[in-house]
Amino acid sequence: MTNVAISTENAPEPVAAYSQARRKGNILQIAGQVGMDPETKRVPEGVAAQTRQVFANIEAILEAAGASFADVVMMRVYLTDTAHFAELNETYNALVLEPRPARTTVYVGLPEGLLVEIDALAVLDD
Repeated sequence: MTNVAISTENAPEPVAAYSQARRKGNILQIAGQVGMDPETKRVPEGVAAQTRQVFANIEAILEAAGASFADVVMMRVYLTDTAHFAELNETYNALVLEPRPARTTVYVGLPEGLLVEIDALAVLDD
């Protein structure tokens, strides 16, 4: 059974001892991604811009694993401020296609400047 760490230079490097993603069999778990551009190491202003960058980072990791958003069955969204919920939803809804994955949204503390973090669980066809 496949049991490997997945990594790509097209998403931010982990800041601690974890993998960008881990695949075991046909299950792919992508670690929480923030809105940092992996090339410039900058985080854009605003929850919409950060959400778009998070999706770009997740997409890069999915591609490195031979997967796509069509394989994602669950996303967990971590927001720092309840006031950002409507803007997040508007951006999220524009980026996620049918059939949409299941989703949980919680409010957390993140390092300064980070407004949103998202992780994803994908099931791949083998």
